[in-house]
Order: sequence, then C-alpha cells, then structure tokens
Amino acid sequence: MTNSRGAGRFGILVPFTNTNLEPDMVLLRPDGVSLHFARMGGYDAEEIPDESQMQALGAADLDEPLRLLSGVHPDVVIYGCTSATLTHGPAFDRALAEKIKASVGAETVTAAGALVHALGTIEADKIGFASPYVPAINDMAVHFLSQMGVSTISRSEVDERLGNEGQGALSPDAVFQLGLKADHPEADAIVLSCTDMRSVEIIAQLEKQVGKPVITSNQAMMFQAMQFLGANHSMMGYGSLFQNLQSVSTREDA
Repeated sequence: MTNSRGAGRFGILVPFTNTNLEPDMVLLRPDGVSLHFARMGGYDAEEIPDESQMQALGAADLDEPLRLLSGVHPDVVIYGCTSATLTHGPAFDRALAEKIKASVGAETVTAAGALVHALGTIEADKIGFASPYVPAINDMAVHFLSQMGVSTISRSEVDERLGNEGQGALSPDAVFQLGLKADHPEADAIVLSCTDMRSVEIIAQLEKQVGKPVITSNQAMMFQAMQFLGANHSMMGYGSLFQNLQSVSTREDA
C-alpha cells in the first residue's frame, strides 16, 4: 500500500456533477500526496453544459469552497474544470488562478492553463483536439489555444449534445475513438479536453496507436501540480508527459 500522507496536499475544486475527476486524481496521485476535494456550482445540472452554462461556472463565487479547502492548508489548489475558463479566455484564466492563490496562499493550477503548460513543456504547437463539448465551446477552446500559440489542425467532436451526466458516462473506448479521430499527420500531440471525460485510462493506448504525446486535462493538472510540489519521479502508464518531471530534475541537478 502506498503512503497517502507526508509529501504534500492537493486541494481540488470539482464541478458538482463531475464523477470522473476524483477517481482520475486517485489514479494519478503521487506517493505521499493527499487529495482534498471541494465541490463548486454556478450552473444548472439539468441543462446542456453549453457556453453560457460553463461561463456561469467560471464566474461563480468560490469563497465558500475555497474557505473549506483552506482548512487543510493545501500546497497546491487545482481548479478542476477546463471549459469554465476556456469559454472566458486566457486573461480570465490567469486572473482566476491569481485570485485563488491570493485567497488560499497556495500555488494554483487551472485545467485550461495546465493544458497550455503541458503543450509548452513538450514543445507542441500543432495539435489534434477532442472533447465532449458542444461545438461552440470547442470553437472557444480552439481560439483560447490559438491565443497561447497553439494551432488546432484537426478536431474531433461527439455526435450529440451531451448533458453533464452524458459527458461523464462516455466509456474509455468511446474516448479512445474520439481521440483517434482527432489525429493528423502534422499534429505534434493530441489533446483530450474535459475533466469529466475518462481520458486518463486510455492515454498509453492512444499514444501507442498514434505515436505521439497525448495530453488530457486531468493528467496535465497533476503534472503541473507535481512540478509545484517539486516531485521529480516519472509516473508510469499515464503518458510520456510525465517523463519530463525526471528530465527537469536531471537538468536542475546537473
């Protein structure tokens, strides 16, 4: 059994209908790091999570969930929704991270910011993009990434407008097929965006199939949080991105 205490604490903000972020974080959790979750609202669970719903989540008051998370004195706070800030833009995403950091006194990772950070780490500026979002949010995501110097040259979408439950219910095989359709010969990497999509389980399989890095929201958040914590051991089975933790450590020690 691994040790779940001692190395650090991650406080994680989760949209209240999200059922996959917490299990993914448990899968990705470094030895010695404890995970502490607080749920956040601001959107209607019964509505399609379109651009207006996700913008409402991004603009929601975080005072109470942050107050509760601050009780465990986290080393890093993770804002666990990608589309909530993708739909507002890079400036909003950065401002939200700074607001959370000032409120809690901890380094802060946002899902959208973590995707950009991961792509910068692997030097990928051309991607295939896949998500369970409605097309309007995908348009906003592509624009967000373009503002950060990342060009989307291929895109894969679901065939229907999925509700909150439907996004979370996509099987890993369905996510694998969605990612496979996003591939393009000129893409440096594949991005699977959404913290409630079961992407983590198929990263290794998809990387083997397409022969290039696969970046997912939850994987990218954990990668950046581990960097803030100073963790330098590679995580096996969840993508080539984590090899960069060891390479960073090697460069710093040299």
